[in-house]
Amino acid sequence: MGSCGAVGSVRARYLVFFQYLGTDFNGVAAVRGNHRAVGVQNFLEEAAKRLNSVEPVRFTISSRTDAGVHALSNAAHLDIQRRPGRPPFSPEIVTKALNTHLKHPAIRYLDIAAMQEAAQHLLGTHDFSAFQSAGSPVPHAVRTLRRVSVSPGPASLFVLPQESRRLQFWTLEFESQSFLYRQVRRMTAVLVAVGLGILAPTQVKVILESQDPLGPTS
Repeated sequence: MGSCGAVGSVRARYLVFFQYLGTDFNGVAAVRGNHRAVGVQNFLEEAAKRLNSVEPVRFTISSRTDAGVHALSNAAHLDIQRRPGRPPFSPEIVTKALNTHLKHPAIRYLDIAAMQEAAQHLLGTHDFSAFQSAGSPVPHAVRTLRRVSVSPGPASLFVLPQESRRLQFWTLEFESQSFLYRQVRRMTAVLVAVGLGILAPTQVKVILESQDPLGPTS
């Protein structure tokens, strides 16, 4: 904690821990000047405006996540500079203020039965070209998927008690002698799209049979 800016004002630094569902975010880092994309950091800094800091609050985040990725415990620090003569906020006040102004979007539940139905189209020996990165150097993309399962996963110790009834965890398991580059990640993404209702289970078979790589960033 130290003096800064206007005479008599004090800037205090806080360490915060936060969790988020990244489905609707372009990763955790702030996105500047692009109104079609938003990062978790934008969301946090918008909430921090209510703290009326003399200088705009900026979050310095310890680790980054990609678009659509969730986090159970990320960390950041922020500086809050109050007007002259006003003492620093206590950590409890900062926590309460941020949580009050952070809106909790409705959590969408996955259609597990649809995911399990879709997974059956992936079982067996197939050309999995559609589930590898474009331009992959492997000579052929034929692989045998022996087992795929979608089952309930254990709750995380990082989930707050008040959130435990709102969050569900699922485990996706794939068994094969070998996988193509990013094959598991992309099969998971497609099955989640089915669970969210974006794709129908039968469309997974269509994607598989197309043998058309999903692209370098999917």
